[in-house]
Amino acid sequence: MASLKNVLYLGVCLSWTVTTADGNVLPKAENVRWMSLDFKIIVAWTIKPSDYKYTVSYSSEDTDWTQSLQCIGISHSECDLTDQLRPWDRSYIVKIQTEPDVDDYNGLDLGEFPYTESTPFNPYRETNISAANFNVTVVDESRVLVTITDLLSASRDGKKQLTLRDILKNDLKYKISYHRFGNTGKRDIISDSSTAEVSKLDAGQRYCFMVAAFIPSRPKSTQQGAWSNQQCTPEGSSVVQGAHTLYTLHHHPHSKYPQCASGIGIDTQGPLYSLYYTISPKNTLVS
Repeated sequence: MASLKNVLYLGVCLSWTVTTADGNVLPKAENVRWMSLDFKIIVAWTIKPSDYKYTVSYSSEDTDWTQSLQCIGISHSECDLTDQLRPWDRSYIVKIQTEPDVDDYNGLDLGEFPYTESTPFNPYRETNISAANFNVTVVDESRVLVTITDLLSASRDGKKQLTLRDILKNDLKYKISYHRFGNTGKRDIISDSSTAEVSKLDAGQRYCFMVAAFIPSRPKSTQQGAWSNQQCTPEGSSVVQGAHTLYTLHHHPHSKYPQCASGIGIDTQGPLYSLYYTISPKNTLVS
């Protein structure tokens, strides 16, 4: 009986080997592609409706193939490799192998099943970057401070969710684009950190700002992340709404203060002088 069992297994192996070469029974995965955002890394492929299973393996720079433990004998057409591709700054390829949907094929040579390999992918240099959030705060009439929140990545170090800064470190910079409201001429500055001062602004003018992650060490096609939403200063102010409040005080025209210190303007039109004080949100005088 043992001899007969071996013969049957051999017959099955030969049968699958033939059909593999034929390509009709065990079709290869098609359109293998990488999808990655903020170091979330997924490989996907196209399959025709069938009862076949798929096993995903990955390799890096001539290393041995490693099976993804979450993607062995799966019936769906994507695999999450976020927590498996380390280090990030290395090129990886994956192999999607088609397998028959049977409970036991221990006697079969898995190497005979058809597979499709992906193109190389380097997470550090190719993952797409989302738009960042930021705030604009007044410094004075001609300067604002742009504060950017470093995005959270999809990767973890133990229980800690890593930010893009944790992964990219000094390679992560930010591009800040700004222009006067109603003017199409834009200016860009590059900041090495998550805070940047934008200076030489025209007092009393409205300005609009956008920011994007910028990684100059990458290939040009993947250097810049998505642009943020635009933030504009409110009408009648060169700073974000709420940063300054304007108060008007009236006094007798024969006041003993004919001139004012820096930060105070005088309107001499009309029967009364008007003193304009710029007050910060904490109600302290800005000189």
